[in-house]
Amino acid sequence: MTVHTPPPEGGRIVDEPMGDALSRRYLAYALSTITNRALPDVRDGFKPVHRRIMYAMHQMRLNPQAAARKCAKVVGEVMGTYHPHGDASIYDALVRLAQDFAQRYPLVDGQGNFGNIDGDNAAAMRYTECKLTPAAVLLMEGIDQDAVDFRPTYDDQDEEPVVLPAGFPNLLANGSSGIAVGMATSIPPHNVGELIDACLLLLEKPEASTAELAEIVPGPDFPTGGVAVEGHAAMLDAYETGRGGVRLRARWEREPLERGGYQIVITEVPYQVQKGKLIEALAELIEQKKAPLLGDVRDESAEDIRIVLEPKSRNIDADSLMESLFRLSDLEIRFPINMNVLDATGTPGVMGLKACLQAFLDHRREVLNRRSQWRIERVEKRLHLLEGLRIVFLNLDEVIRIVREEETPKAVLIARFGLSELQADYILDTRLRQLARIEEMAIDNEHKALAEELAGLKALTSSPAKQWKKIGQELEATRKAMVSPRRTTIAEAVDASAFVAPEAFIPREAITVILSERGWIRAVKGKVEDPSELKFKEGDSLGFLVPAFTTDKLLVAASDGRVFTVGADKLASGRGHGEPLRLMIDLEESAGIVAVLAHQPGSKLLIASKAGYGFIAPEDELLAQKRGGKQVLNGDLLAAIRVTGDHVVTIGENLKTLIFKAEELPEMGRGKGVKLQSYKQGGLSDIAVFIGEAGPEWVDGGGRRRNWPDWKDWLGKRAGAGRMGPRGLRKFR
Repeated sequence: MTVHTPPPEGGRIVDEPMGDALSRRYLAYALSTITNRALPDVRDGFKPVHRRIMYAMHQMRLNPQAAARKCAKVVGEVMGTYHPHGDASIYDALVRLAQDFAQRYPLVDGQGNFGNIDGDNAAAMRYTECKLTPAAVLLMEGIDQDAVDFRPTYDDQDEEPVVLPAGFPNLLANGSSGIAVGMATSIPPHNVGELIDACLLLLEKPEASTAELAEIVPGPDFPTGGVAVEGHAAMLDAYETGRGGVRLRARWEREPLERGGYQIVITEVPYQVQKGKLIEALAELIEQKKAPLLGDVRDESAEDIRIVLEPKSRNIDADSLMESLFRLSDLEIRFPINMNVLDATGTPGVMGLKACLQAFLDHRREVLNRRSQWRIERVEKRLHLLEGLRIVFLNLDEVIRIVREEETPKAVLIARFGLSELQADYILDTRLRQLARIEEMAIDNEHKALAEELAGLKALTSSPAKQWKKIGQELEATRKAMVSPRRTTIAEAVDASAFVAPEAFIPREAITVILSERGWIRAVKGKVEDPSELKFKEGDSLGFLVPAFTTDKLLVAASDGRVFTVGADKLASGRGHGEPLRLMIDLEESAGIVAVLAHQPGSKLLIASKAGYGFIAPEDELLAQKRGGKQVLNGDLLAAIRVTGDHVVTIGENLKTLIFKAEELPEMGRGKGVKLQSYKQGGLSDIAVFIGEAGPEWVDGGGRRRNWPDWKDWLGKRAGAGRMGPRGLRKFR
């Protein structure tokens, strides 16, 4: 790298490859994002912004007993002193700390509109007020007693804590989530009572396995409750490796109604699911006919959540209805677990349950030792002063005389009584009236109490066993202060295959599917006797008329070789013109519809391309679960017809016809197929399947169907060139 001489007007020119410059700077940005923004510290569970909010509120003395202050005041203090970022991001973080549906143990007591589970935003910071909760006080306890390290703030005008003392394992209690550069974190909240019990087990049995800890902490405990249906083995693996996930379902109950009916009442929704959007999604499922078992949904929530679901029929099984909705909506979510945190050295890494708890306990031991050392220094100083006061008491009159009469009383006191400078300064700073009231008994009692405390503190700092015992006692006290029953029920994994499919509850009714030339589809009940009476939009006409049942699946074959699946029960009613088929499937604008058939399980379709290739495909393998359908043919699709005979007849664009046995065609799920008929020029014009005993039929120019008694004269082998067909033969259908 070459550094050039700066120009006279100032500045610096660096000769460096652009790639090296960008990579070095981006690496610095990535590390800054990881360590200073996105990942929480394993010791206190906070990211810098949350830690700074907590400390700023502590400095403002916004404890639970104090009056709340405007959030704008807190945000301004945090932004001006500790966190040089936008006020919106700081306020958003503060609001989240106050939301009882986002935090298992809220750390901010918010007064005013702090948002709700419907997804409504909090009021502006100038309207809302806040102060710390008792849980936040436990996290800050000892911060003024040299319990943790401090570092300069961004402008070197003040100091901020590197980490909080953390009286309980906040990382796992309230969880955390964040996205950094190249890594992310997602930690679910847990029950603090269970976490403390697990910590006590580690204190008693340091070699305890993750399986033993998982017996005490069976799974996350979300603030919104719900039912966790992840299997124990999966949860154990997640706690062992630090990666995994948990399936969380809404809590519901069956509420009986009159005349044998019932309705389903949802009382708890999954974590981080907005109730308003959930109800909109359920209503959309009904409108789009994607939830055939659900009749209606309404919100009857007040202070508590109450979402009412009405089944379409009283005969529908409640478990089957809910199982279908769990698959279709956010009534069931999968919360990812990725316990990616910063350790005590600031190094990012994925930790399991035991590692996180052990890191918390190690932090608590360090906090205990530092607080004890801080207290030892102050007790020793006080004992030293008490010894000076005892000398004063024994020589009270002489001390008072020296203070009143001597020009340099400090030097005289030190010389006469052997006092230290600290003792002499303390005596001189004390009023004469107070010196005259000194009682020997009070001095002796305080000296004795402090000497006992000092001995206990020194014994504590020199004995790891006593330190761990003290930590256990503190954790037990914390558990009593924060006791909270579990909200999320831990259940075994549910086998969805045990429930009846929603399609089983669709009433089986005869319908006729109508698809217009322009792609508008609808269904009318019963059979259409006279297609000419059907009404279409101006310029449109009938394309396909398919008899079916409401329980059928429709196979829609497109010219681009894809086959789509559409539920007949989801079609619009026949009162209007229907709806565009392209709203139901992802059909390219350039592709057209070649065939529409009602699926018959076990049947087979003859797939043929315009190039003259084809094969036989089992219908069951053509069913698609996605809107994009299945790519069945590699090429332009000409025909997809059901195999109902034992012979195949083809006609090319050169009007030559060939008949061969259907058994000569291969059976496959997708592909190009084999050659049906050979052509020097052009391709396939039409194809049909017929039964040899009955013989084929073809349609003349006037639309009349004609028999073909001498068809065997055209019988040959597949891939033959064929011969000119009967006069007037152009197509078979």
